[in-house]
This record gives sequence, structure tokens and C-alpha cells, in this order.
Amino acid sequence: MDSVFDDVGGTLKMGKYFGTDGFRGEANVTLTVEDAYKVGRFLGWYYGQKTKADRCRVVIGKDTRRSSYMFEYSLVSGLTASGADVYLLHVTTTPSVSYVVRTEEFDCGIMISASHNSYYDNGIKVINGRGEKLEEETIEKIESYLDGEMGEIPFAKRDAIGRTVDYAAGRNRYIGYLISLATRSFKNMRVGLDCANGSASAIAKNVFDALGAETHVINNTPDGLNINTNCGSTHIEGLQKYVVENHLDVGFAYDGDADRCLAVDSEGKLVDGDKILYVCGKYMKEQGTLVNNTVVTTVMSNFGLYKAFEREGISYEKTAVGDKYVYENMSQNGHCLGGEQSGHIIFSKHATTGDGILTSLKLMEVILEKKETLAKLADEVQIYPQVLKNVRVKDKEAAQADRDVQAEVQKVSDALGDTGRILVRPSGTEPLIRVMVEAPTDEICGKYVAQVVEMIEKKGLAE
Repeated sequence: MDSVFDDVGGTLKMGKYFGTDGFRGEANVTLTVEDAYKVGRFLGWYYGQKTKADRCRVVIGKDTRRSSYMFEYSLVSGLTASGADVYLLHVTTTPSVSYVVRTEEFDCGIMISASHNSYYDNGIKVINGRGEKLEEETIEKIESYLDGEMGEIPFAKRDAIGRTVDYAAGRNRYIGYLISLATRSFKNMRVGLDCANGSASAIAKNVFDALGAETHVINNTPDGLNINTNCGSTHIEGLQKYVVENHLDVGFAYDGDADRCLAVDSEGKLVDGDKILYVCGKYMKEQGTLVNNTVVTTVMSNFGLYKAFEREGISYEKTAVGDKYVYENMSQNGHCLGGEQSGHIIFSKHATTGDGILTSLKLMEVILEKKETLAKLADEVQIYPQVLKNVRVKDKEAAQADRDVQAEVQKVSDALGDTGRILVRPSGTEPLIRVMVEAPTDEICGKYVAQVVEMIEKKGLAE
């Protein structure tokens, strides 16, 4: 039985500018070039103070949005003005920035991307020297500087001014690294890739071609405006249709910065993050490589995944929603596999972030080593129907804390027993309470969701 309220993973800290995945907003509206310049100024100065080398080294990657170039130039201006040397990977994936930072001893890395969001949004993700998402204490310092609470940062002068280096070689090394992880050739495999007109466009096909696959690619002609537009992991239906029509063995869809991957089997059925975790987790257990016999999930993973894990004797842990929290749990407890339903999958032996292309290679490994179709491997998980309703409320905390609401949730939980679960959690960004039920049928789900929503309304907590 699941805990009924989402209290997993401790407090979710949200900064004023930086959320769980960097500083994100609409380009030149809520995230401006001035913001980017200031972030660059701070990071160049901050890591310049900390580095043992003569000067700090920062590596930057970007996705294919029109505004990514603008933010790149702005960040470079800020960083070099503070005395940092900047290495440009150009269009590349978030995990490649993480890989280059941690393998080539950079002080930090920056990825310019708003991930799966529309082209007009953008974001600045900062990665620390270990290749992980930036720690809260450093984020607080950046935000304090952005708010003018720190005073001015000195400009570098004369030969202390930083330089900018073309570093496409770093991206090529990452491609080489991915290729080296494959356990066997992909010869005679017909593979479809949906690159979301984003970062994967520059990398994914090269990897699969090098491994001998017959590679069929869609949505790999970015024009700055078409990233994630009716394509990629957020619009999987395009790849589903393409795989079936072209009689492919398997398909993989990435998001804008390629840190997510969803798969499609030869029948065109979706294999989401939950099913990927199951297929890879079961295989790793068989191989003796599933450290602690544990997979880390979030509270939004499907009830059917937990039932499948229990059947296979695999333990699991749950964190708050966000791959940041998944990774925190993995690194604290030494687990090696974790992820989210959305396709952020982390293989900690090989990466410190979700990596879409790596995930697709790992799935290929299971398919080839087990000599089974993805359809057969994934069908072992029975995904339970899910009904989710968002209720707009006056006060999220008051709605969560209300005794009658809690009692109603408990009543539903008791009624479901071990046949399903209810989850009630606040939205991180809006005045909403999310009421979600998973159960054997849609009717049961709908009935129990309505029961809790009615109580929220009856108590006058809804807007």
C-alpha cells in the first residue's frame, strides 16, 4: 500500500528563478539575455575563486532553439568578463555536457535548453564539476546575485580576461563513449529514431549507424522553431505510426535536449519510462548488476510497475517527482538504476543524469542479449488505468492538511487495499491539488477520484 499523501523525498526546494531543472522561462520575457549575462558573470567569478588551476574552465552546450545562440553569446560574455575560459560544444545533449564536465575536469558546465518545452521557452541548466545538477547552496548564491544582494563582481582585466574555445571535439568524444557501451553489433536491426528536431539530431543517428543498425530517422531537421513541435517523446504518436508503416523492429523518441527516451515496439505500442525501468531492471538483476537489488522510481510511477517488481523479487524506492530527486536518492544509497515515467532514466554506472540515447542503447542490449522483441519484454508489466484530476484550490497547504479530506483519502486507500492506490499531491508551480487513483478499471478510478474531489469542494477549499 502506498502512502496516501505525497510526503516522499523531504521538502521540495524551489528557488526564485531556478526550479528543479534550471532557470527556465520564455525567452526575453521571464528569462532575458541580461539574466544569462549575470549568471555567466557570477559563475565565472565564483568558480574562479574555487579552482586550483590558474583560471576556471566552463563548458557550454545548447539545443536547437532560435534563442539558444543568443543566450550562449550572453553567457560567454559574462563568463569571460569574469575571467573564465569557455569551451563551446555547440548543439549537443544535456548528458553530453555532464559527461564532458566530469571526464575532462571542468569546473562546471552549462546546458542551454528548456527540455521538452515549446521553442519560445529556454533555460539555463548548470552542472557542477561532478557532472550533477547544481547543489541548492550554489543556486541560492546565484539568485542572491541576480537580486542585487551581493554587490558588484570585479571584472577581469588584461590577460585575466577569459577566452572562448571551439570544443566540438568534446561532443565527438561523448559519441565515442556511447558507442563503446554497446555489447554487440546492431546489424540487421531496423531502428526508428525521433530526434524531436532537437539536440539528438546532431548525435543519435551517428551512434546507431556506427553500431551497424539500419537507422530510420524522423524529425532531425531543426530550424530553431520546430523543436518538440508535434514530435519527440511528448508526441509519441508520430513515431508509433512510422514504426508500424515502415515495419521497424523498434523505435526511440527523445525530447528537446535528449535526456529522456520513450520507446515504441514493433507493433507500435508505447513503452514508457516505467516499462523501460522494468525491462532494464529485470535484465540487470539476471546479470547480477542491479546493485542493492533496487530500482528508484518517483511517486508517479504506475502501480502495475510495483506489482511487476514484487513478482520478480526486485525492491524499489520512491522519490518526489523530478529526476533530480531520483538521482539524489541513487547517489545517497548507492543504487544504480532509477527514473521516471516520462523517460528520464539514470544508469549511474555510466551517467549522472538522465540520458535518452544511452537509455535506447541499454534497451537494445536487452533485446539483443535476450533475443526477444521489445513487445514481449515489456508486456510483462500490466499498466493499471489511472485517472488524474487537478483541483484549483485557494490554499494548497490548507487543502492538504484538512482532516476531512485526509479521512476521505484514507477511506479510499483502505477500500483499494493492495488492488490500487490513491495519491494526493500539490502542484509545484500552480495553485492545484492533484488527485490521482490507479485501480484495475477506469470506473473504479473515476469513482474514487470524484469522492475525494467532492470532499475538497464540500469543505469550500476549491476555488
